[in-house]
Amino acid sequence: MTSVEEVAAASQATGLRKDAIGLPDVIFASVTTMAPAAAAAFSIAVGAVFAGGSLVAGVVIALVGCLFTALSIGQLARHLPTAGGMYTYIARGLGSKLGFLAGWGFAGLYPLGIPLVSILFGSILGSTLQAHFSLSYNAWWVIGTIFCVLLVGGLNLTNVQVSARFGLVLGALEILVMVALSITLIIEAGSRNTFSVFTTHYATVPGFHGTSGIIAGSVYAILAFIGFDAAAPLAEETRNPRRNVGCAVIGSCLIIGVFYVLTTYAATVYFGAGRFISFYTAGGGNPWNLMATAVWGGGWVVLFIALLNSNAACANGGGLASTRTQWAMGRIRVLPSVFGRTSRKWGSPYVAVLVSFGGGLALALWLGEQYTPLTAFALIGTIITGAVVPIYIAVNLACIVYFWREHRSEFNVLKHLLFPVLGIVLFVPAFFTDLGITLFKFISPLTYPLSLAGIVVAAWYALGVAVLVFFAIRHPGRIAATAKVFLEPEPAQAG
Repeated sequence: MTSVEEVAAASQATGLRKDAIGLPDVIFASVTTMAPAAAAAFSIAVGAVFAGGSLVAGVVIALVGCLFTALSIGQLARHLPTAGGMYTYIARGLGSKLGFLAGWGFAGLYPLGIPLVSILFGSILGSTLQAHFSLSYNAWWVIGTIFCVLLVGGLNLTNVQVSARFGLVLGALEILVMVALSITLIIEAGSRNTFSVFTTHYATVPGFHGTSGIIAGSVYAILAFIGFDAAAPLAEETRNPRRNVGCAVIGSCLIIGVFYVLTTYAATVYFGAGRFISFYTAGGGNPWNLMATAVWGGGWVVLFIALLNSNAACANGGGLASTRTQWAMGRIRVLPSVFGRTSRKWGSPYVAVLVSFGGGLALALWLGEQYTPLTAFALIGTIITGAVVPIYIAVNLACIVYFWREHRSEFNVLKHLLFPVLGIVLFVPAFFTDLGITLFKFISPLTYPLSLAGIVVAAWYALGVAVLVFFAIRHPGRIAATAKVFLEPEPAQAG
């Protein structure tokens, strides 16, 4: 049986590179994992079907709700700086068995972000080259997907500083382009600018009038925030992680929240709040390209590059987070120990990188051919969200229990009870909406193949339960190690 002490000793020999990145790098790891430009252009727009011209109010609600969970993660990160990230937080708060299941979900399904955005990269490239240069979409989406995976996978194999700076540069670029376009749209909107879009005034969709429509629209905005937690697994490579990881998670959530409010407001007033329900299908399903062409002319190319950057940067950020979690689980041998290996030259978890990016490429190409690239994108995104949202819910609950049990002297009713409870309340409808479980009236059952997402998520966690039972019987010390922080000794607890 492998004890926690043996695992800790082994990790000293082959660890990640400590103190390699600072606060700006780790902030943009979370920022880019949310793919802000792509999320603003494609994901949030779905909410207009329910919230109409009041969608921006729904985005504000989503921002506040996600901040509650970000605050919970930030509080836990102060005491638990580890590459295990979310699974260690949950293990310490709710028990090592639930921590293992969280790690199982995170390590197995979070890497699907790589094929998710790589296939969208290829689709955007292929559709643009077809529309403007009459080139073959079927050829270029494949080329684009392969290029994205190889580029980002190669960066993930190198020093974390290289891949983190890559994310910082591309993340800053996509945000600047979208902010510039949004300001242009606001100026062009002229007299259509109004603060009424922040109220229920334009929430007039039949069956979703007023507050109910705004809440329904906010669910899709919440889904666009998925990834703000990506800084957590970088703790063992971050300078002053007890401070910087929490700042990065909260800061990235705030930055992108404000970004989403600005971009959604700009799109609403320019397109027209009264007819915003049709925004999602405008421009053949790419309304931002339509608006960019209208106000920037040939400048649509800048938006096109920003959207490609957004997807590449998201693959990079998601790859950094997921491979560190796999490495941490390999270190404690609840995944094959080979995942715990790091490159002697770069300090990167090269086995996890090769498996994640190699498997991601194969999956992207197979699903893209099996269905279509955009259908594959939707299916993978639905699977990821269905797997990750329960982890967000669990980490909020873990925050309450951890501080009540282990740091009672610090327990604060607002930070360690009210905020986590509100985070749970906001994520519950997002979970059921993502999987098409009709608990609320604004949820529609998913059509095939998106309906497969719930089956995939349930099957993966069921397999995780079986693995958990095996380790609980044969190697309980490994399960116990999910709650261990290896970076540095924890402060001694009083009394």
